[in-house]
Amino acid sequence: MKFQLRTPVLAVALALSAPLTMADTIKIAYIDPLSGPFAPVGQNILNSFQYVADKANAEGWAGPHKFEVVGFDNKSSPQESLSVLKTVIDKGFRYITQGNGSGAGLALEDAVNKYNERNPGKEIVYLNHAAVDPDMTNSKCSFWHFRFDSNSDMKMESLTTYMAQDKNIKKVYIIGQNYSFGQQVTRAAKEYLARKRPDVQIVGDDLHPIGQVKDFAPYIAKIKASGADSVITGNWGADLALLIKAAKDADLKANFYTYYAATTGVPTAMGIAGVDRVKYVGYWNANNETFAGKDIVEGFKTKYKDDYYSMATYTILSYMAKAVKDAKSIEPKDVAFAMEGSRVKSLNGDTVMRKLDHQIQQPLYIATWVKVNGKDVKFDQENTGMGWKTNQKIDAFVATQPSSCQMKRPG
Repeated sequence: MKFQLRTPVLAVALALSAPLTMADTIKIAYIDPLSGPFAPVGQNILNSFQYVADKANAEGWAGPHKFEVVGFDNKSSPQESLSVLKTVIDKGFRYITQGNGSGAGLALEDAVNKYNERNPGKEIVYLNHAAVDPDMTNSKCSFWHFRFDSNSDMKMESLTTYMAQDKNIKKVYIIGQNYSFGQQVTRAAKEYLARKRPDVQIVGDDLHPIGQVKDFAPYIAKIKASGADSVITGNWGADLALLIKAAKDADLKANFYTYYAATTGVPTAMGIAGVDRVKYVGYWNANNETFAGKDIVEGFKTKYKDDYYSMATYTILSYMAKAVKDAKSIEPKDVAFAMEGSRVKSLNGDTVMRKLDHQIQQPLYIATWVKVNGKDVKFDQENTGMGWKTNQKIDAFVATQPSSCQMKRPG
């Protein structure tokens, strides 16, 4: 009798424990440019996701669950992004990530909202690694969207705080790509400089077609003629590399304050001409105060012969792993609720996913392009012998911005 009673008890115990221990693959669809002028950046970030996923899987970040990141080419197009979204949903993906272009990001955020409303129980979550238009966590905020990069206003707050300390800055020229993100950078630069340094003149303001300008010489000529001592630009990818190259060819002496000078192609375009004159604001620097992430930087270089700079890939999978364990589930809705208000120590320090609007709050860095010295600048980029020296690590509270988000939560 005792043996007969034990058997069903054991079976029930196993059944109850199975959902907590059963291993599943968490598939994430990476929707970004893998062809066209921005393909080098897109491919670098895909490789970064896959490298960190392999590390997370090997180290058991999400317990028995494994991460798989699969690339899909959106050709830098919002319309193509929506087509790809349908494809990945049909393939069974419940998580997507995108970042290269806020135009595509805004289109995806809206589409994900509509899909989830129509398909309760089959929801998908959008993990935003780099689309930084502030509207995405303000007027257009969504429960299903989480941003792991600091938005453009947060970066401009930090950048202009740093610039305000330099009394040599008298005349600023603003140039950017003519789409939502570029327009937000222009607005914020004017607004924040006027507040912090009303004596600074804005001597020019240009918006150009994204991914279409092959020669920036005419724009550089205008900057030179304006007498600008500083240039602010949110350009990224080929648009920044070509802008910097044109400035170098014209021997423009102005300093460049950028968001994305550490991304693929730009270091080579700058070369020695950019030393001490090009800076960026971002959420990480490989040459940080403790060289946190050193193993990833070196391992990535060995595997891909490329530079690891998209640290949001590490942050995203760290948050996902924690949320999966906290929720004891890989279901998107459960994971989303678990990520709200969650805190993770990433490679740049302590971070928190603000529940109000799903905008990560994290430290930011200001860094300058210099020669490698083996001390505070150990890692170069693109085998140039030059890398990024940390000028200042800015605490998260400095960049924090208010939010107008009125989020609707399921259930």
